[in-house]
Amino acid sequence: MGGHCCRSEHLLMFSLMGSLLLLWLSMFTISGAEAYKNYTVGDKLGWFDDLQTPEINYQKWVDGKNFSLGDFLIFNTDKNHSVIQTYNLTTYKQCDYYDATDATTEWSTAQPAVDNTPVTVAVPLLKEGTTYFFSGNYDGEQCQHGQHFEIDVSHGAGLPPDLKSQYSSSGGGDSPGPSASTPGADDQSTPDTVIPSNFDEPTDNGKAKAASTSAAVVGGGGGLGPVGLVVVVGWAWMVW
Repeated sequence: MGGHCCRSEHLLMFSLMGSLLLLWLSMFTISGAEAYKNYTVGDKLGWFDDLQTPEINYQKWVDGKNFSLGDFLIFNTDKNHSVIQTYNLTTYKQCDYYDATDATTEWSTAQPAVDNTPVTVAVPLLKEGTTYFFSGNYDGEQCQHGQHFEIDVSHGAGLPPDLKSQYSSSGGGDSPGPSASTPGADDQSTPDTVIPSNFDEPTDNGKAKAASTSAAVVGGGGGLGPVGLVVVVGWAWMVW
């Protein structure tokens, strides 16, 4: 009888510890999701000029959003439109990056082509302050036709370790350039993707950064990570 009682107490203790673990892990996941976000530029309208998509207004799309270090901007476009990021207001106002000497990055490196093949460009936000985006194709014509916007980037949770190391290696200046992945010539259904080499594919295109990135920051602030907590739970079970 006593053994049965003891076993029941063990099961109850194990159940409570398991519930505590699940609660902690859910809090861990939520914290990571809130730390970094991916923003799909233009939402379902994508990244195009107003000659192609008359209803676009990217500055209006920016309104009400809070951009922070470590967030990503996801540009869904085609091979006929480019993604230029600059911290230079003059370059932005001129819609011309060809004469830009610094603080400007071309994230889409292919030559413009009248081609509807989908292209996705992922841009990490690596520097606080005001930054500008526009399409530089056709001597700035697309930029002049609405394909541009500016945002203010706050510190937020700071850069996660993977982005921080790459930003530091670039001297803390311009954003690191992209690396491109192009599908085979016969593959017309798979979009081209232009991404930085340190990019982890997001799990949710509008809400949360990749789990590995979020976990690296949230877990990096000290305390036990999920593995450590599992070990503690197991140890407590054996001792009990």
